[in-house]
Amino acid sequence: MNILVVGSGGREHAMAWKIKPSPKVNKLFIAPGNAGTRELGTNIPVGVTDFEGLKKAILDNQIDLVVVGPEVPLCEGLTDFILNDDQLKNLKVVGPQKQGAMLEGSKDFAKEFMQRHQIPTARYQTVTVDTLSEGLAFLSSLKAPYVLKADGLAAGKGVLIISSLEEAEKSLKEMLAGQFGSASSKVVIEEFLSGIECSVFAITDGINYKILPEAKDYKRIGEGDTGLNTGGMGAISPVPFCDARFMKKVEDAIVRPTVAGLANENIPYKGFIFFGLINCNGDPYVIEYNVRMGDPETEAVMLRIKSDFVDLLEGAATGTLADKAIEFDPRTAVTVMMVSGGYPGDYAKGKVMTGFEKNEGSILFHAGTKLSGNAVVTDGGRVLAVSSYGNSINEALALSYSNAAKIDFEGKYYRKDLGFDLV
Repeated sequence: MNILVVGSGGREHAMAWKIKPSPKVNKLFIAPGNAGTRELGTNIPVGVTDFEGLKKAILDNQIDLVVVGPEVPLCEGLTDFILNDDQLKNLKVVGPQKQGAMLEGSKDFAKEFMQRHQIPTARYQTVTVDTLSEGLAFLSSLKAPYVLKADGLAAGKGVLIISSLEEAEKSLKEMLAGQFGSASSKVVIEEFLSGIECSVFAITDGINYKILPEAKDYKRIGEGDTGLNTGGMGAISPVPFCDARFMKKVEDAIVRPTVAGLANENIPYKGFIFFGLINCNGDPYVIEYNVRMGDPETEAVMLRIKSDFVDLLEGAATGTLADKAIEFDPRTAVTVMMVSGGYPGDYAKGKVMTGFEKNEGSILFHAGTKLSGNAVVTDGGRVLAVSSYGNSINEALALSYSNAAKIDFEGKYYRKDLGFDLV
């Protein structure tokens, strides 16, 4: 098959790395890709929301299977565009249609869905400008800290956790007044759940599903989980507390009812579901759904899939997932994310990167890079994911840290305390 991966980040580089060795692959393309993906296949300079440009790339390169990496094209209807086009409709696509992508595209839709299917999640209320007084009353009924979430996509920045009621009331009004643009025209107020978080992933053909290796990611910029939220500073898989007992609860209470709920509501869904979970005294609750693989978790999870990843993708796209096998690598895999100075605030791009040839034993997934002449330069806040295997969390982290120290660019930063809450 000729396969097209849509996206340009570390997640897409990791997927391409896992797709490339499959005997089912003829040619691999990535749109738009980055400086790392060019070593695995052909980068096509087309943006993820340029649907007509993607159509041309699909036809020109005789693509058989499309894997959509990021959430924005899914929420904007890329899969629907492909399936409704006479020239593309027979294409295999991994990525939900717009209706299913609402699980990530609207926090309110997701919470209502969980409520309808008795999926454990925090108590909540959705507020608009017209129901502000009810929202303020609900806020005052909760205990601190207070959780406010923009209903729509806000590039990972639309969730606020606030310690004082006065500040939460002020923030609620600011969000409704357009702090996150149209994404916060509705705001979901949630009860705060205390516990330790993890990410669980499933791939589904809409009826059947396979659970992929779980991971723990680290969202805060500062060590000890301090400072601003980021897109993710690193990930570890497997997660020690996700034992067989806990994962059975996850499957029975969350994964199976989610897939069955989509089918019962006639929402077609062929692709990945990310379950952002919190472990509250041994019981899993859903914090959020994503309709794609997480980033940087993918850069650890792909290392732990031992079976043919393309076989799973094909099974999801063709409704034959029940016949497919999945096998895990028993080793630990970790990812350390190297970021630009100033991230997640303002940061400079175009910093020359050196030291790639000094890497020994880690897998380097490019996240925000591009080629400038013969040089690889930074092109984003999260720049490079340094992923490694080990027989323990500490062993895998030591290898990633050793190689992260060898790669240089002006202002580079990475957290050196990943796994502090697991070891």
